[in-house]
Amino acid sequence: MCEHFLQEPEWSWNHPEKDEPTYVHHWVKPLHKIEQTPDLILYGAPISRSSISVSGASLYPSEFRRMWKGFTTYNLDENVDLSSFLVADAGDVAMHTTDIILSHQRIQKTTAYLAAHYPTTRTCMIGGDHSTTACAVRGIKEAFGEEKIGILQLDTHLDVRDPKELGPANGTPIRQLIDGKIVKGEDVINIGLHGYYNAKPLIDYATQHSIQMVTLKQARKQGLLNTIQGALEQLTKKVDRIYITVDMDVLDISVAPGVPASTPGGMSAMELFDCLLEIGKHPSVQHIDFVCLDPSKDSAVSETVKIGVYAWLQFITGCMFQPR
Repeated sequence: MCEHFLQEPEWSWNHPEKDEPTYVHHWVKPLHKIEQTPDLILYGAPISRSSISVSGASLYPSEFRRMWKGFTTYNLDENVDLSSFLVADAGDVAMHTTDIILSHQRIQKTTAYLAAHYPTTRTCMIGGDHSTTACAVRGIKEAFGEEKIGILQLDTHLDVRDPKELGPANGTPIRQLIDGKIVKGEDVINIGLHGYYNAKPLIDYATQHSIQMVTLKQARKQGLLNTIQGALEQLTKKVDRIYITVDMDVLDISVAPGVPASTPGGMSAMELFDCLLEIGKHPSVQHIDFVCLDPSKDSAVSETVKIGVYAWLQFITGCMFQPR
């Protein structure tokens, strides 16, 4: 397997060769310049043509990197310096201008390439809309065909709409994976569902396929971190590797206006940060993505993009607590 479609990211920073990095834009290194095996490989999937609602989520990988300059590698709350954790930026998957299916195939092939060539390294995909998750999980299955994959999904929506009606859109990735027999419904846990945003037929599909639905109200009652820990432990007993997908619309609209399907009643920023810290600590988590963040809908202070970078850094902070 040698096929990938990676290209230099649209936005990147110069990387100092001598001094120890103190800011994120100096810490993350281009993959092609790293000789040792990285702890995490980052790559972008800048597509939003497959979004049901109008979306500029394709802009996020670039804006995500641009925001690095505002974050240091030191986490004051946890007294952890991330600079010893080797993060490699593989760049962005080259998207076709008009062909959604071809773009999705490129995401799958690139993910398979990275997973196969760096089998012990965590991967992190920055979307893009949520259609990219189905592509990435198929790529991981391509690389590790004999392994069973479980999904922990932080999301307001189930994303089990029918691709026969919508095409491979951002509302369909979990259904694509279940109907395609890439994952089993019983190995999907969705935490963060709330309100009036999932039609009854979608609930029926999820129930029929044994998707575990944990509403945000339920999670808060039993403790959000307890819920996350329990979900991870449950999946660990059944699967070989866990894929985390973070749809940024799980956040409340008041703190995250920059998502296409923003809703009231979602998570606070701190709740998401605490969840990602806990997820990063778990050794079965090998893959993660952050999707459906539209910088064009953000305000002038870019609060949603900043939350997205912070959440990613929280995940890496959690990883630092694992034996290395």
